[in-house]
Amino acid sequence: MRRIALGDGGYPAQLGVLASAPPALWIRGWLLAADALAVAVVGSRRATPYGLDLTERISRDLAARGVTVVSGLARGIDSAAHRGALAAGGRTIAVLGSGVDVIYPPENRRLAEQIAERGALVSQWSPGTPPLPFHFPERNRVIAGLTLGVVVIEAAERSGSLITAGFAAELGREVMAMPGRVTSPESSGTHRLIQDGAALVTSADDVIAQLPVRWQACLRPRDTRLAASEVGLEVPAGEDRTGDLRAGAEADRVLSALGDDPATIDDVIERSGIGSGRAAALLLELELAGRVRQIDGKRFVPAHRG
Repeated sequence: MRRIALGDGGYPAQLGVLASAPPALWIRGWLLAADALAVAVVGSRRATPYGLDLTERISRDLAARGVTVVSGLARGIDSAAHRGALAAGGRTIAVLGSGVDVIYPPENRRLAEQIAERGALVSQWSPGTPPLPFHFPERNRVIAGLTLGVVVIEAAERSGSLITAGFAAELGREVMAMPGRVTSPESSGTHRLIQDGAALVTSADDVIAQLPVRWQACLRPRDTRLAASEVGLEVPAGEDRTGDLRAGAEADRVLSALGDDPATIDDVIERSGIGSGRAAALLLELELAGRVRQIDGKRFVPAHRG
């Protein structure tokens, strides 16, 4: 368990740029630079079997493509989202409305341990803080802030998931909703989101299509699983390497490909001999680690260069 202050190197980049970013986060597990490619999957605590099945499927498929699945460890849809990501061998982050050592609901203690081993438990509240009702809207804002977009699956008209979707819209993040049965009260909120302009999604491919093209280039190929060590993000047991970039030989080749003049991604591919998807992923990781900057015209320079 450790504390990361706003401005520290390990503080999540997408959350840190927000005016509403918490001054500090408590972490159990590991946050990685690659977690910037994240999507929130949230919904009703009183989910139907239909909703739970869809949630596990879409979360599993997103995690298999390298997307970190973020949710709130609540009963129902949130729990199914975490389980789906874990089933794919992927990463998942649970944002709590309590201290990271106070698991709510209590029946999710085992799931929380699995998340901490394969991702992270995150809270802006200090250890020992109980799950007070007014904490959860703030928790929902952090969920939205950590991600590129929010997918809502089964939400009633007054669901807290709609608050998360509202925060995502305020922050300029993508808002997506999965349609449910028209007779189900648990889908009335998601249908309202779609009527109000949320993207209708039915699969992981639909979600991916809503992400900026730049991030789509960082996805893993379909039906493959890439170990963290293969992208330079392995965390040795017992070491606190939160948020560090594990830049290996390929990352060094990308840095070497950035010459005296600003380079496009095509320049980097040609000079380094690294494939387009891998080069895009490495440039993103280097940028998040503060070693590369993107300037006008989608060109890249080393971060130390003016």
